[in-house]
Amino acid sequence: MATFPKPSRMFARDFEWSELVRYATLPGPQATLGVVSGRRRQGKTFLLDAITRATGGFMFTATETTEADALRQFGAALAAHRGQPTPFRFAHWDEALTELMRLADTGRPTVVVIDEFPFLAKASPSLPSLIQRALDPAAQHTNTPVRLLLCGSALSFMGRLLSGNAPLRGRAGLELVVPTLDFRQAADFWDAPDPHTALLTHAIVGGTPAYRREFTQGDTPAGPHDFDAWVIRAVLNPARPLFREGRYLLAEEPDLHDTALYHSVLAAIADGNHARGGIADRLGRKATDLAHPLSVLQGVGMITHEPDAFRRNRSAYRISEPLIAFYHAVMRPAWGDLERPGRAETVWKHLQPTFRSKILGPHFEQICREWARWHAAPETHGGHPTSVASGTVNDPTARTSHKIDVAVHGEDDHGRATLLSIGEAKWNDRMGKAHLQRLHHIRTLLIARGAATPATRLHLYSGTGFTADLHHLTATDPTVQLVDAARLYQGD
Repeated sequence: MATFPKPSRMFARDFEWSELVRYATLPGPQATLGVVSGRRRQGKTFLLDAITRATGGFMFTATETTEADALRQFGAALAAHRGQPTPFRFAHWDEALTELMRLADTGRPTVVVIDEFPFLAKASPSLPSLIQRALDPAAQHTNTPVRLLLCGSALSFMGRLLSGNAPLRGRAGLELVVPTLDFRQAADFWDAPDPHTALLTHAIVGGTPAYRREFTQGDTPAGPHDFDAWVIRAVLNPARPLFREGRYLLAEEPDLHDTALYHSVLAAIADGNHARGGIADRLGRKATDLAHPLSVLQGVGMITHEPDAFRRNRSAYRISEPLIAFYHAVMRPAWGDLERPGRAETVWKHLQPTFRSKILGPHFEQICREWARWHAAPETHGGHPTSVASGTVNDPTARTSHKIDVAVHGEDDHGRATLLSIGEAKWNDRMGKAHLQRLHHIRTLLIARGAATPATRLHLYSGTGFTADLHHLTATDPTVQLVDAARLYQGD
């Protein structure tokens, strides 16, 4: 089997590249289907262009147009790839697909990419059925070993492409989702000089590769001292692409028709309303009215719906794209001022408390949960984690409740399901004995309910560090773990 080294300009994406190479070189004379999806700006087109160039394949990027114009563009592109002086003139997609499936006429597997496939399917709704027919065993005697890849950023559409009774259900030999870079990869990608700067930057731009290359032209914060200046010049600057990106992301989703409603829902979540009832109260609507918009936002990957770690009847909605949360919590309320050139520095000084409370604090908690789930060693938790979430613990005696930022459920060393650890995360607080005592008290409450054991570990997460007496108390106690920003980015 042929091997194709990953391009030197491609950061990370080792798994995605290896799967594309595997698919591109699948042996056999039959045409096959693969589907590549993922949120916008993640580098899907870059990946597919690279595998197409490496293997000598054909790539067509669709535009939002009519069926007749799409066929004209496709015929011209296919003819140019074939080296023909005149374009193909296809009357319908049946003809176009028949010609496409002959592209690997040398007998060697040939990659064929149709990027922005949802645009074509919108203009020609029968196209998935026509592709299914072209891939049927009855048609394979006229096909060549084309390795067809359909790509799109409309997550809800791409998800339906292979689900339920969809025509292409069960046809794909590759279903590749290109994710955002995780917080550690993002730190490397942005050349963050230290963990503190890495987390501050990630709280705004997340792990979307395009935001460094295309949107900021490589402008990165040089350190904590430069972060505020970077926000002013690169994010809140009305002449820079990042300034309006939070708005455009919503407008680019084909399933979001009532954008005003969806913006309002996102603004409510960004303001700290994570339950459906709280979101509904903020919008002046009934909670039942929000079932559809919340489901749609979840389907397009803009929000997540996370169950409470301790209460089955409770859950939390969170915005999954940091830039959208930043736009709604910080930028949108001051949009009129920010649009006026030269106002960003003054407005940012006024907005920093909002950034710390509405964005940075919750984002730090989320990073801590991701670290606990994917980066911490099993010894850190005293077992293998299977789920990590936040949760609420009732305290009947005190008539109050306590929030747990990081609750790790999993299996202990004997394979028994248990609560491995509970943790509190504070970005701006230097944590001390009082924080540890609070976790001791919550663990006692959970033990009384049968939801924890004395072996459940206590974890403290801080962006600013820990007091000397807390270090002394925990130095010889492995059941208590102190996790600072450096450990989040470099340790386990």
